Parts: sequence; structure tokens; C-alpha cells
Amino acid sequence: MSISSDEVNFLVYRYLQESGFSHSAFTFGIESHISQSNINGALVPPAALISIIQKGLQYVEAEVSINEDGTLFDGRPIESLSLIDAVMPDVVQTRQQAYRDKMAQQQAAASAPASATGGSIASNAKNGENTANGEENGAHALASEWHGYRAGDGGRPPAGSDHRTGPFCSLCLCACDAFKLSPDNHADLMEVDGDVEIPQNKAMVLRGHESEVFICAWNPVSDLLASGSGDSTARIWNLSENSTSSSTQLVLRHCIREGGQDVPSNKDVTSLDWNSEGTLLATGSYDGFARIWTKDGNLASTLGQHKGPIFALKWNKKGNFILSAGVDKTTIIWDAHTGEAKQQFPFHSAPALDVDWQSNNTFASCSTDMCIHVCKLGQDRPIKTFQGHTNEVNAIKWDPTGNLLASCSDDMTLKIWSMKQDTCVHDLQAHSKEIYTIKWSPTGPGTNNPSANLMLASASFDSTVRLWDVDRGICIHTLTKHQEPVYSVAFSPDGRHLASGSFDKCVHIWNTQTGALVHSYRGTGGIFEVCWNAAGDKVGASASDGSVCVLDLRK
Repeated sequence: MSISSDEVNFLVYRYLQESGFSHSAFTFGIESHISQSNINGALVPPAALISIIQKGLQYVEAEVSINEDGTLFDGRPIESLSLIDAVMPDVVQTRQQAYRDKMAQQQAAASAPASATGGSIASNAKNGENTANGEENGAHALASEWHGYRAGDGGRPPAGSDHRTGPFCSLCLCACDAFKLSPDNHADLMEVDGDVEIPQNKAMVLRGHESEVFICAWNPVSDLLASGSGDSTARIWNLSENSTSSSTQLVLRHCIREGGQDVPSNKDVTSLDWNSEGTLLATGSYDGFARIWTKDGNLASTLGQHKGPIFALKWNKKGNFILSAGVDKTTIIWDAHTGEAKQQFPFHSAPALDVDWQSNNTFASCSTDMCIHVCKLGQDRPIKTFQGHTNEVNAIKWDPTGNLLASCSDDMTLKIWSMKQDTCVHDLQAHSKEIYTIKWSPTGPGTNNPSANLMLASASFDSTVRLWDVDRGICIHTLTKHQEPVYSVAFSPDGRHLASGSFDKCVHIWNTQTGALVHSYRGTGGIFEVCWNAAGDKVGASASDGSVCVLDLRK
């Protein structure tokens, strides 16, 4: 058996990525020279590190159960073994001796009067001396902590995990059988009302991606759904009625030049966006390149100037510029026709996480540095800087008129900003954990639904979605059916419904006026992204198990 440091480093790097620690993964990848290793990441399955740790844990358990001469130990020494227990010195001898002592105590107790035995057992249990139960409870606690994704510590749910089902439970450090987890350690699955559950014949599951699918987006003018994955591909699925096949897919392979030939980048596709005409798709990747593709799946141009992963990118409305944000602390405006960088904005002091256009040449950016900058093409300094968040700013969005900017943060707050003042207009505090993303409703002045009120939706790791009346600065609905962190929300084109996707594998669709749950679908993996088609009759969702599902909401 041989283990190289490169192999160990790669598995740790992938574990950090899958757990959502993207910044830590990037830093670790740079310091350990992951990009220079010869490991083909596309061949390494999700949760590989956890899988090998599980096997090692099971091996130690087996070792505890076998004597030095190869015979089975007399009895089962333990109910379970925690990971920390397993790395302790002399664990085999210690556990075997503990079991012998326990058996001796039980035999001694059995020969004593029944009343004394009862008192002794009760006393031992109360004082925590019942070794087997103590170990088992410790294992349960460790498993429970990982079932919680350590969200309270600012962690992200593991991208490659399959919570509560599948060969192992999320990123629990064990197979459930190995830990002897009782059903009580799992939160009960939500009972979905049959009246709102979307029937299977109205849900199409698209298979093809070989790793988790982080993002999806509908073409604005046709029923083409784009998806981006950790398998270093984007895909375009044709879901129109006249499509020749229900699962027609174009595979957009993200390659880099090495030795005069194209080879797979083996990096996640982190972001994608269609231009307003629906003719071009832009993608951003962990390999540091942005790419422009035709809707037929042909690579039109490659945009390379970022030094490290791209976290977000957006077309402007006119379709002549693309805006990108990277771990290199910069944002770049690209000329979509020439593929050249028009201007690079080096104003953040830490990785830039999100960008959004205010107009065709003005945009906002946010960062882990807790700052928001508003920049304009041709200006060598930000035209506005907003400060007030006390932790990473995860997402920013301009309202439909471009007058108000909403931001959400790991500090558990939403803030509303105006170019007319330096301090926030509203500081909205109601969520109890990090807020991952936000969306404005397509309603109110300047939209196709001018008579409807403007709303803002927020998705949080506290498992709730909130709908806000921004004019009044109040929460009007708290949507509480999800049981895990909520990663995505999207309004229907008419603003009457909101879709939400969570790591509980559920897509919920809500009435935005009443807050009522009107449709629900349970998929096969944690949901990273939800999106509506232009007609408002289909919802796409991308999942951690590599699936993309399309929900047909037509009667």
C-alpha cells in the first residue's frame, strides 16, 4: 500500500470543496500545488475522503473484535467506535480490556441479590459508568453534529452528500450501520400534503452530469435549460415540445490547453448566465476562465485574465458586456464581441463573491471583505462604497428600477442601500443563521407587473425563506416547510409564486400573496438552484447527486 502526500492533499482539497469551504479549498489548493498534481479529479467520486475514513473506522472496529491469534474476541466489545476513539493510542487493547471488565462486573452483579443489582445498574447509568451506552451516545452525538452540517460554525452543507439516504448519511463520519444510529437521530422527513405534491409524471429527471450540479438557468426566449456542474461541464437541455427527445443534451466541456492540445480542466463550473436574446451562454469556472458558448453548444470565446476561480458572472441587458467576480479580489468587464477585458477593478481586499449590473455600464460587487462597491466603466475608483455588514457579503441584487441595492451576509442580516445615502436604508434582522441569497420580485414600477407590490425574498441556512415588504421594511411572510439550509429562491415571471430549493432535497413553490405552500417536490439530492422558464410554467432545479429536474406546473 502506498499513500502520497499529493493524494492526501487532493482528498482534503475535494472534501473542503464538497463541504462548501470554497475559500479554504482555494487557499489549500494553492499552498499544496493541487493544480500541479497528476490526479484526474473527474475519476474521484464525491465524498472520497469520508468513504476511506469510514473503511478505516470499520477496519479498526474489526481489529478490536479479533484476538492476536486471529480468533474472534469473546463477544462484541463495543456497539460502535467514534472516529476520535479510533485514532487513540492502544485503542484495541483498551477496548478489549474495557469489555472484559464490563463482563466481569455483570457476572458479579448477577450473583448479587436482585435488589442490589437494580440499584447498582441504576447508579452506574446515572453516573455515566455504563461504558457501552456512553460510547454509543458519543457516536450519536458526533453523527448528529455532522448531520447538522456545522452550519452554526459558518460551514456550508457538503456539496456531494446525500442527507439521510444513500450509502452514508450526509457527511456523517460513518455508515449508519457502523454507528448503529437509531431512527431517532434523524429528523423526521416532512409529510407533504398530497394536494400539493407534484406527481412523478409532472417531474422530468435529467441525468448526464457526473458530479453535483451547482447552477441552472433557463434560456430567456426558449425552453433550453443550462446547467453547470463539478464534472467540469455545462449542459444545455432542450425541453421544448417539439424536441426530438425528452432528454436531448449538449455537453459543453471546459478544457484548457496543455502541451498543444485541449484537456479537461477538471474544475467546477461555478456560474452561468444567458444573454437577453437567448443566443449566447456565458460560463465561469474554477479554472479561472470565463467562456462564451452559442446556444448550439459551440465555444465562441475564452476570457482569461482572472488569477484563480471565478465565483459569479453576468451579462448586461444590452448584451455587449460580461461582468465577472473572482477569488483574485477583482471584478472584470469583458467585451463580449472581442473577448477582451475592457477594465479590471481591483478594489476589494478579499475574494469577490457576487456582482450585479445596475445599468449597461455600472455595477455593484460584494466580497468576503464585508464591503460593497459600485463601479462604472471608465472610472478608476468606485463611485460608491457601502459598509455596514460585519461578515462576508454573499449576494447583492439591484431592484428592477436600479434604485435600491439589496445585500445579504453571513452576519444574518439583509441590508437595503440607496445611491442617495451612505448608510443603509433598511437593516432587516430576522434570520437566525447566515443568509445565502436574495431575489427581488419582477413586480412594481419598471416591470411587466407594475400594479403588484415589490417584494424581496431571502434564503437562509436557518432553513427558512422570508418575504419582505421593502418599502415598509417588514417581513410579510416566513416560509418554514424546509428542514435544511435553503440555497436558492426564484420568483415566477408574474411574481405570484416563489420557488425555493433546499438541501432537504425539496423544491417548494409558494403563493407570494398568502405565503401558502401550493406545490412541493422531493428530489434525489440536495437542491442548489431553482429557476423558472420565461413562460412561468416550468421550474428547473439542480441537485447534489448530479441530477437536474424539471417540474411541469401546467394543469
